[in-house]
Amino acid sequence: MIIADAAARLAGTPVSGVQAVHGGDLSAVWRLDLADGARMIAKQGALVATEASMLKAMAATDAPVPAVIDCEGDLLLMEWIDSDGGPGQAWDELAQVLACLHGAQGGSYGWAEDYAFGEVTIANAPADDWPTFWAERRLLPFIADLPAGLGARIEELARALPDLLPRQPCASLLHGDLWGGNVLSSGTRVAALIDPACYHGDREVDAAMLTLFDHPPTRFFDALDLDAGWRERQPAYRLWPLLVHLRLFGGHYRRGVEACLSELGH
Repeated sequence: MIIADAAARLAGTPVSGVQAVHGGDLSAVWRLDLADGARMIAKQGALVATEASMLKAMAATDAPVPAVIDCEGDLLLMEWIDSDGGPGQAWDELAQVLACLHGAQGGSYGWAEDYAFGEVTIANAPADDWPTFWAERRLLPFIADLPAGLGARIEELARALPDLLPRQPCASLLHGDLWGGNVLSSGTRVAALIDPACYHGDREVDAAMLTLFDHPPTRFFDALDLDAGWRERQPAYRLWPLLVHLRLFGGHYRRGVEACLSELGH
């Protein structure tokens, strides 16, 4: 198999088995069984080098992530992580992990490179203030693909963001796609954060994304110690991943988009 040969060459060890595993929208993903009994994850895609740099940035904060074994061309080899699945019983430690991650701050909002969820570009060019970044990089790029009425509501909200979002929150290092499926746990321990889409921004973004498909306990948000008014800002931050899902997966997500807008009075 071509992937086995390429991975064996890059890892410098024979690969005895290859099994496709569920991956994201960017890359093909495999579990590799090595001849010595160890395992690795292989990802193949156009943006794996960017993912590798994100994982290394997160690792530098002591947040648990799969170690990057090697990356060459379109192939990324990573540490295999044993886990029980999503956040499960690890919400308390997840709050501590995010404190480490978000404690690493950048000089501006954004990231050195753009990224993508499938066909949806994640624009990361810097902006001088946070409401401008959220409007121009996260909300307004979807306007052309929305029905006119819904697009007008997004534009109206974008104009109002300076009155809703803080102008200069700390430019925290964000995971960027922190839904429950990207948190691996083992009992009460966070085994790893996976599949990042990093950039620097308001740490409330990661908190909001964890509410898309999961229900974090109140003590989790208490431990994060977010700034006053954070609950009122959560719909603005949930809106972006819902717009991504609407674009990628269709009309089922329109109701969520409209609900966020209604919560925000738009």
